Amino acid sequence: MRGFITLITVLFMAFPALAEVKIKQVTSPGGITAWLVMDQSIPFTALELRFRGGTSLDAPGKRGAIHLMTGLLEEGAGDLKARPYARELEALAASFGYDSSSDSVSVSARFLSENRDQALALLRDTLLAPRFDQEAIDRVRAQVISSLKSAEKDPDEIAAATYRRLAFGDHPYGSSGSGTISSVTALTRDDMIAAHKAVFARDRLYVGAVGDITEQELGTLLDNLLLDLPETGAPFPGPAEYNLSGGVTVVDFDTPQSVAVFSQRGIERDDDDFFAAYVLNQVLGGGSFESRLMTEVREKRGLTYGVYSYLSPRDLVATYRGGVSSANDRIAEAIKVIGEEWAKMAENGMTQKELDDAKTYLTGAYPLRFDGNARIAGILVGMQMQDLPIDYITTRNAKVEAVTLDDVNRVAAELLDPEGLRFVVVGRPEGLETTAD
Repeated sequence: MRGFITLITVLFMAFPALAEVKIKQVTSPGGITAWLVMDQSIPFTALELRFRGGTSLDAPGKRGAIHLMTGLLEEGAGDLKARPYARELEALAASFGYDSSSDSVSVSARFLSENRDQALALLRDTLLAPRFDQEAIDRVRAQVISSLKSAEKDPDEIAAATYRRLAFGDHPYGSSGSGTISSVTALTRDDMIAAHKAVFARDRLYVGAVGDITEQELGTLLDNLLLDLPETGAPFPGPAEYNLSGGVTVVDFDTPQSVAVFSQRGIERDDDDFFAAYVLNQVLGGGSFESRLMTEVREKRGLTYGVYSYLSPRDLVATYRGGVSSANDRIAEAIKVIGEEWAKMAENGMTQKELDDAKTYLTGAYPLRFDGNARIAGILVGMQMQDLPIDYITTRNAKVEAVTLDDVNRVAAELLDPEGLRFVVVGRPEGLETTAD
């Protein structure tokens, strides 16, 4: 049994080096488009389906419906209830995964070439004929509610929820896609059917395939699997308005260590200055131990185990975000230092050495993302959703290398807004109080 699992693991992970990733666009006879990377050296394929909209498509008063529906997709389909469905999938040595976020619902399939037809027949039933048995709904609903109850006692989750509400208000981005205990408790089987129809439609579909499958085979697969989906789903929500100005919001919570998230307005993914901003963030707080925030907040002052920042260009709004945690008697100093480093970078920019080191790291780390069929299939759909060109993988590092010191320092002055940084702090921080609503 262990040898069988090891074999499947190798097949799921295997793929040639980044330099050999060659993407082809395939259009099925029925007009469905996908991006394909062929590798016929191993009889295995990873298929990634992504549907734009995600939990933001929840109907009014039905928050958490799409999240719960996604969790039910592995609980049987067609004639098979949950356990027979799981046994059939295991017998085929196939794997299906489902995930939802505020911007998309993902379906990930992994299967051996010899079992392709049978595995995809199961997947087709999932997409077109999920069972949504009441027993399964009650069981998965209980798991979601248990998670929601735990989140009510988790300072990280409280900080995230407070930030969402303050930043985006009544927009879907303003609340958790998992819903609330009351909203999830009230959901019915009819709500699951409606949520499924809202998400799974061809007008929001993106497909990536990697492995042992030809263009012709993929075209046939796409039509058999997806052509019977509805043409359109639920309407997309409008852009999210970012409502935060600078300041501090404190949420009282009995814990010895405060958790803080911080944010300001960001930059869109298709902005001409995005790569300069990307390199800028790597130096400022991109997560490595060499970033300025890690150096100043952790290494020099010992105020935290970790501090980070990241660009967040989502479908409906772009923000620049970060996080830190520290003891209640030290979090105020950590926040002060973050604000100071934000201001220093905005005013003075970075050095040539910092720029060179950041570019070396970013270009060197990029190939490590392509460590398996599944990861690459996910990257392919991500590229499509971001409207990136099909040759992006081969040109991306050149875009990083093209960023100059003048570019990055100009963007630092234009993008970074120390006065606009909002900190949401959960805990009992000493020397900090709410200064903004």
